[in-house]
Amino acid sequence: MRPLKDMSKSFYHFVVSGMKKFNIIPIFLLIVCSFLMGQKTRPRDMGLEIGLFRTGKWNAITDVADVTVGHETIIENDSVRTGVTVIIPHEGNLYQEKVMAAVHVTNGYGKAVGFTQIEELGTIETPIGLTNTLNTFSVADDILGYMLAVPEHRGTVNPVVGETNDGGLNDIAGRHVQNHHTLKAIQNAKSGPVVEGSVGAGTGTRALGFKGGIGTASRVLPNDVGGYTVGVLVQTNFGGSLMINGAPVGRELKVSPFASRIPYDDDDEGSCMIVIATDAPLSNRNLKRMAKRVDHAFGRVGAYSSNGSGDYAIIFSTHKANTSDGLTTTREEMKNRHMNGLFMATVEATEEAIINSLFMAETVSSRYGTMEALPVDKTMRILKKYKALNWNKKLYPWKK
Repeated sequence: MRPLKDMSKSFYHFVVSGMKKFNIIPIFLLIVCSFLMGQKTRPRDMGLEIGLFRTGKWNAITDVADVTVGHETIIENDSVRTGVTVIIPHEGNLYQEKVMAAVHVTNGYGKAVGFTQIEELGTIETPIGLTNTLNTFSVADDILGYMLAVPEHRGTVNPVVGETNDGGLNDIAGRHVQNHHTLKAIQNAKSGPVVEGSVGAGTGTRALGFKGGIGTASRVLPNDVGGYTVGVLVQTNFGGSLMINGAPVGRELKVSPFASRIPYDDDDEGSCMIVIATDAPLSNRNLKRMAKRVDHAFGRVGAYSSNGSGDYAIIFSTHKANTSDGLTTTREEMKNRHMNGLFMATVEATEEAIINSLFMAETVSSRYGTMEALPVDKTMRILKKYKALNWNKKLYPWKK
């Protein structure tokens, strides 16, 4: 028999998709279904609509076909609050069927494994791991071991891992993410809805003065600009003064850096990992151009990439080569002049993924302190005050 949580996920998304079609989504029903899923209600389901483009079915990175996500959350005694999150570009042999890729560094105060080879060759050949700072290298080793165990594997492997520092809530020096945690995250990776908030690599993170975590979102381009999908997953752990659809939420809630009489840890600089997936036919050059656009999303939510913030974007395309004769490869590629829709979709999905990570996170406590979750009720009242809700009912519609 299927677990109640899995059954409720299917029911929740069936109800939401049907009711969205007819523009009738009772908040109480969303709350009940989200409770059964073990998740809060997502902000878009409460009227917080970001951007112009449509979302995919799940409003998640998994809306890009074949992409899967797995988490392993580690909560032990009063000091361990950490985990690992894995994004797998496709379910085939990644080493033999590499994906076109690129990376972009906004501020380089962080630990990143595998980036130089992505820069050099423009491909990714393993699952992408996210974890805490001091487990970066062990998770890379775990992914390496996983890849070497694949039948018929030959050659060296370039594991790709990013991190944020969860030391404010977690015994980070204990390096509690073990090989079996990473392998379990890989084995449990799946498509469909993605669990967000204080989970996996986001278990112990903090962002914009509140509990951060994992967030995800997606956008589907209008048909006349390709109809491609862009999906984003973030691990948020950075500072700033929260802005949502132009509303100064951080200031209203009296949680902002560099402000007199407002309690805020100005040293809570943190980092942010952003993973972007698309099915658009792109070279690594244009993938890198897309990845650079996350900086605009950062600005929209009130971030400023502080001195101690490691802000990285990893991007890949699942579009496969058309032909290969063993010596050369022929690929489709978007023209530069048609990249604008993908640029905008990247900004919108990144912005919403960051907001989702905050809305979906739970308060987390440990021996090192407590990080309170964003107060959703107060936030919604602020957004209503600034007329930042239900924009799609008030503004001109997007193209389909």
